[in-house]
Amino acid sequence: MTEVRFYHLQRARLEEVLPVILERCQQRAERVLVLAGSTERVEALAALLWTYRPDSFLPHGTARDGEAARQPIYLATAEDPSDNPNAAQVLILSDGARHPRVGEFKLVCALFDGHDETAVADARTQWKACKEAGHAVVYFQQGDNGKWQETARA
Repeated sequence: MTEVRFYHLQRARLEEVLPVILERCQQRAERVLVLAGSTERVEALAALLWTYRPDSFLPHGTARDGEAARQPIYLATAEDPSDNPNAAQVLILSDGARHPRVGEFKLVCALFDGHDETAVADARTQWKACKEAGHAVVYFQQGDNGKWQETARA
């Protein structure tokens, strides 16, 4: 069964949260597929991963880099032709991106902007669909102390 985690971004932006999640995946030697809303967003996130911290390195690539199968972290749009081009165990969805076969991943993290009502409504729809499909769904919010807290599970 796939666990789908919903991260309600209210205190932190995607650009702050994504590298932390990717570092944790890298520590566990998990391959990751990150889906974003546009090619421009993919390239912006790829640039971020080179510069977010001077003392860290997250090996990654995009369609521009080629050789998706060799990339431990691959950033793409939902419209890219391959559903899992780097044989990832972890899927990260941002900008409302969707994947047709969520159940093929061990873990899915859906990151959504809590200040955007459309994104919140879309996350609710996605939560319901994942729950109905039999996935374990978990909802996280960032507390006042900045730490993520699980606030719902189904």
